[in-house]
This record gives sequence, C-alpha cells and structure tokens, in this order.
Amino acid sequence: MDKAVRARLRALVCGTRRGRRDAGMVTSEYAMGIVATVGFAVLLYEVLTSDAVMALLQDIVRRALSAQM
Repeated sequence: MDKAVRARLRALVCGTRRGRRDAGMVTSEYAMGIVATVGFAVLLYEVLTSDAVMALLQDIVRRALSAQM
C-alpha cells in the first residue's frame, strides 16, 4: 500500500490527524450550548405551565380516567 493511504487509514482508525486544528468544542462553545439549552427549557416550561395547556392536559387526563371499558 502507498504510504499516504496507510497514513489516512491509520488516522481514521485512531481518530487522529496530523495538523488537526479543531479537536473538539472549546469552552465558549459549551457555554453557548448550555445557554441555548437553558433558554429552550425555560420556554418549554412556560408553555407547559400556561393556563391553556394546563386545561388541555387536565381535560385529556379527565377523559382518559373516565373512559368506559
């Protein structure tokens, strides 16, 4: 096999590459991901605890519990 092909195969198997500039997320990317996740969680919480959604969920549970078998 050619040396270049062997080097590429080794890099694929080992997960390394010569001169690789980006080895993963940096701290700022983690921070932005956490901020986005928390923002989405707050938005989801606000929607699920709104009066309209609460009434809808209570109606679904009420109908499920009163269903005839």
